[in-house]
Order: sequence, then C-alpha cells, then structure tokens
Amino acid sequence: MAQKLFHIFRNTPLGRETLLQSIYFCRQMGVLPTVYIPESTKFLMYFENDVVQVDLDPSYLNDPEIAVTHVEQLLNEAQIKPELFTPKNYTASTLPDIPTSFEFMCCPRSISDLSSKIGLGYIGPRVRRIIQAARFPVLITSPVYKPWQSIAVFFGGSANAVNALRLGIRIAKVTGMRLAIYTQVGKNNPSKYQAIVQDKGLGKLLESVLSQWNFFEKGRFEDNLYEVPHDALVVLGAYGHGIIRDIVFGSMMEKIQSTISNNLLIAGPKYTVIG
Repeated sequence: MAQKLFHIFRNTPLGRETLLQSIYFCRQMGVLPTVYIPESTKFLMYFENDVVQVDLDPSYLNDPEIAVTHVEQLLNEAQIKPELFTPKNYTASTLPDIPTSFEFMCCPRSISDLSSKIGLGYIGPRVRRIIQAARFPVLITSPVYKPWQSIAVFFGGSANAVNALRLGIRIAKVTGMRLAIYTQVGKNNPSKYQAIVQDKGLGKLLESVLSQWNFFEKGRFEDNLYEVPHDALVVLGAYGHGIIRDIVFGSMMEKIQSTISNNLLIAGPKYTVIG
C-alpha cells in the first residue's frame, strides 16, 4: 500500500502555495497526497493518547466546488491522480473524525488562525498538539512555495533527535539529496554528539549521505542559522529530553522557525521510525 501525506486544503492563494509544497514533497518522497477539503470549520483527530480538535478559520470553506477544481488542477499538472478525502465517521453531525494512519501530514504554521495574523515566528497551538501526539512527522511549509534541494538536520543528542536524524537519512536516501547536520555545541565537545550517532548504529548510514557536520561552538544560535541553506528541508526533533539538550518548543525550536523561512519537517516524541 502506498504511503500517503494528509493535506488540509485552504482555497486561497496562500493555500495554493501550501498544496504546491505538499505536492513537491510527495514527488520527492514517492508518496501520494490525500487532500481534505473541509465541509465545516471543526474536526477531530484521535491519537493514541490524545484527541485534538482542530478549529479552522472560515477561509478553509471558501467556494468548496471551486476548491475541488483547484485541487484537481494542481494535482493533474503534477501528473498525480487526485485523491480527495471524505470523512466516514462523525462524533457529531458537524464534527468529522479524521484518521491518523497517514505517514505524513502537511500544516501551514497555523491551521486555526487567519493568515493575516500568522507571523513567521508563530506555530499555532493546534499544530503543536498534533506534533506532540502524532506518530507521523509533520511538514510545516514555508510561507510561499519553495522547492528544497538538500536536507538539514538539527541534532541535539536526545533520543528524539536521533529519530529526527534517522528521518533525515531516510529522506536523503529516497531523494538522492545530500544531508548536512547542524549542532550548537555550547560547552560540550563535538565528539560527544558523534559518539551518540555511533552508539545508535547510524555511523555507516550517515556516512553514505552526509555532506557536512557543522558544529557551532561560538556565537548566538540564531545568528549561526545564517549558515543553513535557504533551499534546504530542515528536519527537527521536538520535545526531546536527552542527556544533551535537544530542540524543544519554547527555546531552540522557536528560534529556528522565527529566524529561517525554510520548510520544516518535525518529528514529535511519538514519532515512529519507518524503515
């Protein structure tokens, strides 16, 4: 069975940019997009240990008949057979249940606030809840369609950072793109991070795709982010609590997504490694 990416379509110019990004991701990864054109502004996602209610803003309901045409046009142009998602189960008449069995999900930085209120440094609370509960990684797109040509993994040493590195290696192998690692070492020795990779049995796999491991030993982290190519897919682990401080919401994560406009692929604490 083909792996799939779940995409919630907003029938606006910004929504078009987000769908174009999902299509690009799917073509690079060899997965199929499943597009949901909402019929109401609320839906539920049932995860293993959480139920997330997503409240969409009214722009997601713009001209649903035209929205279907727009989605089909974009997918046909990419030579992808359109697959539109239709909810089968409802908790209430206007509260559809959305399955969580997809391999990926695409979100803008917020799926519950008007685009005029979305700043670069803001990830909406519903998106955070999804990331925290999902077994799949979440693609958070750049503000406009931006093809990526390499993979950049931020590695802080925790178990979840290791999972994010596995995910980055997987993407590099599937796409044939080179992978770079970025680590703010602070007072730690770079060899400590390299030892973690070796201990997890990732040394040879990483060697086959790694172009460069960048250790930031000086300077502010947000200033060092200038070294990340603008056209790289940035892979992150969120909510990690390892021996070495990992990227978490509220600190490093906020600095990354408020400083760079790259596409982000975020593996939360429940992310299950495939392959």
